[in-house]
Amino acid sequence: MLSSASHTRFAPADRMKALPTQFFASLVGKVGRMQAQGHDLINLGQGNPDQPTPPHIVAALQEAAAKPQYHKYPPFSGYPFLKEAAAARYKADYGVELDPETEVAILFGGKVGLVEISQCLLNPGDVCLVPDPGYPDYWSGIALAGARMVMMPLAGDHDFLPDYESLPADETARAKLMYINYPNNPTGSTADAKFYEETVRFAERHRIAVVSDFAYGAIGFDEEKPRSFLQTPGAKNVGIEIYTLSKTYNMAGWRVGFAVGNAELIRLINLIQDHYYCSLFGGIQEAAALALTGPQDCVGDLVHIYKQRRNALYSELERIGWQAKKPSGSFFCWLPVPQGMDSAGFADLLLEQAHVVVAPGIGFGPHGEGYVRMGLLASEERLREAAQRIGRLNLF
Repeated sequence: MLSSASHTRFAPADRMKALPTQFFASLVGKVGRMQAQGHDLINLGQGNPDQPTPPHIVAALQEAAAKPQYHKYPPFSGYPFLKEAAAARYKADYGVELDPETEVAILFGGKVGLVEISQCLLNPGDVCLVPDPGYPDYWSGIALAGARMVMMPLAGDHDFLPDYESLPADETARAKLMYINYPNNPTGSTADAKFYEETVRFAERHRIAVVSDFAYGAIGFDEEKPRSFLQTPGAKNVGIEIYTLSKTYNMAGWRVGFAVGNAELIRLINLIQDHYYCSLFGGIQEAAALALTGPQDCVGDLVHIYKQRRNALYSELERIGWQAKKPSGSFFCWLPVPQGMDSAGFADLLLEQAHVVVAPGIGFGPHGEGYVRMGLLASEERLREAAQRIGRLNLF
């Protein structure tokens, strides 16, 4: 027998070596060690919804799970009824007409679509424009395709919107794909019709495919309903939008989302998924369709909870002297670090001395430095307590 010391070593493919380092893996490790020591941590560093899935959606899955037709392989690109439900939701919420057969693709959660689209469009050396700060999984898909990222800085004095005119002309001329994301992770900012019109014109001029990450599309505050990219004239000619049920209906663990928009991009997503998957379990698809077409009161109730939490947290932040702009969408707060500190050091300090977990801005890109991200994913009482613990450090 071979001893354990003589196991064969396998060399990973180059694409595995090119994957970006998971910045937040080390944060999760630190949090785990602190919890193991028995500390009472208030974890506001992740984007994991803390409320349960609404009962009527759970009941629909329980009932659907018993149906024998769902115990067989589902259709490769998903059941037509879920695509029809996605199209109906977009028509009701945004006035956007979609052909369920050619303009909707079912996804194993939005993250999968965000990574797959790079595989569909980018060759080694191609350029993709990404927001900075932005969701790190955009980087993963680009790395797997062997393509190259060009960052689009998001600055507070420009409402955390990219300034297309300031991007290097030679890079935009080479770009084949770009990601945008509003309501935004991590900044909590939203986009208006004018920005989306500029985006369509920019994409048309440079022949760039646009991916609008609309994960937080249901979560807007102060009577402002977030706009869909597809509401913009010409948007379907240049791109797609990726939507997930994770945030809207607290279905993060269910792994169900969809891409909508440009028929050619939808065809490519369905084609690549034919080689990876045989679609989602039919019972989940039935429950997801009910979520999209059933009563939407649960969505309004959820947004109200996040709004109350936001207001509770910011009133306490103001009291301790931490000045920051309230988010207009998503469930994230983007907070400046004290002068003279960097985001990773400040996050470590809050973890070790206040036992409050936040995500350092540098993990979202170079322009995230100087901020930390805090999630509204605990009760009002715990959010107030987190701010009070931080206040006792006398940093502001």
